[in-house]
Amino acid sequence: MVKITSHLTQWVCAFFKRLLAKIILADDEQTFHPPSDSHSSRNASRHASQREKETLGRRRMWTVRLEGGPRRVNHAAVAINSRIFSFGGYCTGEDYSTRKPIDVHVLNTVSLRWALVPCQTNLEDVPFQRYGHTVVAYGDYAYLWGGRNDDGACNILYRFDTNTMVWSRPAVSGPVPGARDGHSACVMGSHMYVFGGYEEQADRFSQDVHVLDFETMHWQYVYTRGLPPQWRDFHSATALGNRMYVWGGRGDSQGPFHSQREVYCNRIAYLDTPTSTWVHPATYGDVPRGRRSHSAFVYKGELYIFGGYNGLMLSHFGDMYKYDAETSVWTKVNTLKDGPCARRRQCCCIVGDKLYLFGGTSRSCIPFHSPLPVQPAQRPQDFEPPDQTLMDHSDLHVLDFAPTLKTLSLLAVIEARLDVSNLPQDLRWEIATMTTNNSISRPLQMTG
Repeated sequence: MVKITSHLTQWVCAFFKRLLAKIILADDEQTFHPPSDSHSSRNASRHASQREKETLGRRRMWTVRLEGGPRRVNHAAVAINSRIFSFGGYCTGEDYSTRKPIDVHVLNTVSLRWALVPCQTNLEDVPFQRYGHTVVAYGDYAYLWGGRNDDGACNILYRFDTNTMVWSRPAVSGPVPGARDGHSACVMGSHMYVFGGYEEQADRFSQDVHVLDFETMHWQYVYTRGLPPQWRDFHSATALGNRMYVWGGRGDSQGPFHSQREVYCNRIAYLDTPTSTWVHPATYGDVPRGRRSHSAFVYKGELYIFGGYNGLMLSHFGDMYKYDAETSVWTKVNTLKDGPCARRRQCCCIVGDKLYLFGGTSRSCIPFHSPLPVQPAQRPQDFEPPDQTLMDHSDLHVLDFAPTLKTLSLLAVIEARLDVSNLPQDLRWEIATMTTNNSISRPLQMTG
């Protein structure tokens, strides 16, 4: 094995010293807000338990930041095995008034390379390019439902085989939900649950639940008990055990009707699927502000959210929170190293101990190059003040929840810009994957 130079060793040691200082600082800055009720003993134990879990998770570190991936907003993505499949979305300058086949991009999470899947010849089974849709994984298949283009919304179910890269339209039975966008979908067992969204034919927000049985391909309307979450779109619904947790989204002061007087709820609710009962638990800790178009994911039994947008505040968010369903405690998540800028309508997927975040749009963000400006008039169904210029992103960020000593050493080499010619070939390859931009999107200097 090639001997690493003493110069490299010195830089690695210095890197770990700085890293240790950041961890100590994160420990000092971590705070927990006391709950407002009088059950101090029980709540204190909640926070103590959460504090122990948070201490174990403070190694979270942003390790990769690359440009040149698909420049997409309001797309949908799912992780299947070690690959991430991204479907559709929109980008500035593209025509959404006519129907064209949806594009599919695949991320190899080992090499961090994006690839565009060639479009199949049988276009009858291919969904049209869209945004505001959902995609879920069941086995080796990705199931796409809902979404719209400027011509209208859709309620046809499509299935994408991730082994053959071929689309199909499975036959379904039962009462199919009305066409919509901005809804949510998640899988529990062999069932896909759909909640909320904006129904095109009814011209209203929804608070209904529908379920599709993947084994029988039968749709069913779910008659629920309890008080459902308010009518909303662009929220998140996440499966934890046999519960569907709904959080965030955009509602309206007129309930189901769209008056453009937006409401942003930050209370969490869950549907207990065995009893079809809605539950609204009391929550504690650092409850995040209400928002829409955020991302939600699960890591080791806890619900995480990132980013989003609040139209009343005219604010994009770049923060991350996690929710412990056992203690009902929200915690603001601290991470090491610089992460993505504040944004909305991005995608987040977990593979192993890593979070892959890509795309989205924001008011201003310049991680490497200035992203392509987007004029508000070009953005479908987005109502922004005249001075709010949006920018679409083609970047990829990786958050490592459990970085290894090897990863930390590679980061030290990259940060110090050391000569890697004497390193083993496999290490040089890994450094190249962590630092080489993709080429799916043109460099912004060439766009116009």
